[in-house]
Amino acid sequence: MIVGRILPKEAPLLSFVPKHKHMLQYVWRTKDYRHFLDSNYNITLIKMKPTTTLRDSAALRWTALLLLALAMFCAYIFMDILSPIKALMQSERNWDSDAFGTMQGAETFLNVFVFFLIFAGIILDKMGVRFTALLSGGVMLAGALVKWYAVSESFIGSELSVWFTNHLNHIPVFEQLGVSPFYEGMPSSAKLAALGFMLFGCGAEMGGITVSRGIVKWFKGREMALAMGSEMALARLGVATCMIFSPFFATLGGKIDVSRSVAFGVVLLCIALIMLVVYFFMDKRLDEQTGEAEEKDDPFKISDLGQILTSMGFWLVSLLCVLYYSAIFPFQKYAVNMLQCNLTFSAVPETSLWASESIIYIQYIIMLIVAATAFTFNFLSDKKLKSATLTVSVIALISYCYIGYMRQSAESIFAVFPLLAVGITPVLGKYVDHKGKAASMLVLGSLLLIACHLTFAFVLPQFRGNQVGGVIVAYLTILILGASFSLVPASLWPSVPKLVDAKVIGSAYALIFWIQNIGLWLFPLLIGKVLIVTNPGVEDATQLDYTAPLIMLAGLGVAALAIGITLKLVDKKKGLGLEEPNIK
Repeated sequence: MIVGRILPKEAPLLSFVPKHKHMLQYVWRTKDYRHFLDSNYNITLIKMKPTTTLRDSAALRWTALLLLALAMFCAYIFMDILSPIKALMQSERNWDSDAFGTMQGAETFLNVFVFFLIFAGIILDKMGVRFTALLSGGVMLAGALVKWYAVSESFIGSELSVWFTNHLNHIPVFEQLGVSPFYEGMPSSAKLAALGFMLFGCGAEMGGITVSRGIVKWFKGREMALAMGSEMALARLGVATCMIFSPFFATLGGKIDVSRSVAFGVVLLCIALIMLVVYFFMDKRLDEQTGEAEEKDDPFKISDLGQILTSMGFWLVSLLCVLYYSAIFPFQKYAVNMLQCNLTFSAVPETSLWASESIIYIQYIIMLIVAATAFTFNFLSDKKLKSATLTVSVIALISYCYIGYMRQSAESIFAVFPLLAVGITPVLGKYVDHKGKAASMLVLGSLLLIACHLTFAFVLPQFRGNQVGGVIVAYLTILILGASFSLVPASLWPSVPKLVDAKVIGSAYALIFWIQNIGLWLFPLLIGKVLIVTNPGVEDATQLDYTAPLIMLAGLGVAALAIGITLKLVDKKKGLGLEEPNIK
């Protein structure tokens, strides 16, 4: 212990602790000492032992990531829970493409037009990751419960159903602007489901920016791109899970009930909330160890947003994000129906193994084996073990695809979407962390995006009637599309902290998500309307022509490519650091 009367210039004040009514003891620390300053200006220096926090442990920081990823995994399942049963929603609830697209687009309505995502970013910056994570989980669950009731048998013929039939047909201002989430003639169940989906969307997007902020908190200066890519890879397994199990629950026991699919999603969102509660306590313990305050001391100022909005790099990243995501997420909501319209399927006998419930569980287990082995492969050092793991992964993937073909199921075919991404996302994340080239990866992703949508539009229909050929083309294109999608989380999201100050990073993510949500609201609705216009008189949901919507989505890829090239030029000119590695 050292006692002196010299105040180190570099010593940052941490806190002060009242000793009694007329005396305060100030406490701060430097690299090696904790300093105590009493009211007589005497300083006591106590040698500090090196501190180890939760995030210094690789196992614990990856555990924190796993909790966040599992919560988003459940959210992704509910996000597309009705996508694989679009045809059933038309036959069971009278939702045509217009009603289905309007309901799907409603997910982001409040985020876009009531600016909820902007407020969510402010809440995140002011209240911190823990509070916002729990709030997002609760809001998602509440919205999911409303949507479940809307599609349940109990809602049919109820007084509430009558009320929704007679109301919300004309929404002033929004109707005149052509952005109303409801319209006259829209089924009452679709209206209430849209309201529930709006609420869920608020929680889901709030959860998205919170997870991004949480990863920055736990991984900054470490393997952040790898962490973000891994989180999204795991979360997107929710897409595959949804595609496999939503139709399974809707037709369970030979009786069709679409509400069972939504109930499955509700149960998973309850699990997501539990994951966020566990994360809450881990994050709180981290702050106790580091002495960091969860809440910001500085009040939020409009000038903080101005700092973000004046960044050219921020705008280019935001535009690239909205174009790229608008070509993927809305497509997911129609992808199964698109495959049903472009592939030739034959009926599977009910007594066949391929029509049994057990084969669904087997296929899902094989999918998990593919994901686990492909992901683990990236972290192995032994060459023989890596080769064995890769071999198992490839064999499992081929087995999964074979089962999907034998089941004659468009849902299980599209479920292959995230599997290649799970394997290559860690590779891309590692590369960005150690080598950089994030902007270049975004350009490559745009090229792959264009190629995939044009293949769906012009090549896949040529194989109609050819069962084997059509399924092979579909599988390859879907795998490549999923791989292109993995370029975004591995390169785009870790670039945001390079563009804005750490104090407003929550608001920056919120603004990007808000801009992104404009596309996620608009394009599901547009795809539905384009299908109505280009398929006049077609009542069978499996006989629609998807060429026009797919060309529209490919056009988004072309625009994304142009923005990506511009981003590379701006980065080179202004030195934004997007092509530089995260770990230096």
